Amino acid sequence: MQQPIDVEALCNAKGLRITEQRRVIAQAISQSDDHPNVEAIYARASSMDPGISIATVYRTVRLFEEAGILERHDFGDGKARYETAPDSHHDHMIDVETGKVIEFVDPELEALQRSISERLGYRLVDHRLELYGVKVDRAG
Repeated sequence: MQQPIDVEALCNAKGLRITEQRRVIAQAISQSDDHPNVEAIYARASSMDPGISIATVYRTVRLFEEAGILERHDFGDGKARYETAPDSHHDHMIDVETGKVIEFVDPELEALQRSISERLGYRLVDHRLELYGVKVDRAG
């Protein structure tokens, strides 16, 4: 999992106007240690400011995504999930039973992807890898 990122500071750096409600939503996202969907962001933000509507959260999340502050993921649970745009590349392992998302980096895997791209005549410029699995019961 990446280190917490100050979403409000990213907004300021990108020149986005920060209203009080956007500040609260940015804080809710910054404090997340998971990949929340809009409903989870709304629950966290509305616990800080009960006056925030879910429509405001949807609009703000979309604004943050369009500004490159948030990255949207579809991990197969039917809901868009978000994380702050990462400083460095990482991949995801999704537990299909619990929905838990584990971030990881594997140098061997990165090298293999570059090698495959080159073998096919391409220079790899970006990729996204999501692995879906179930926890192996090591006790039995």
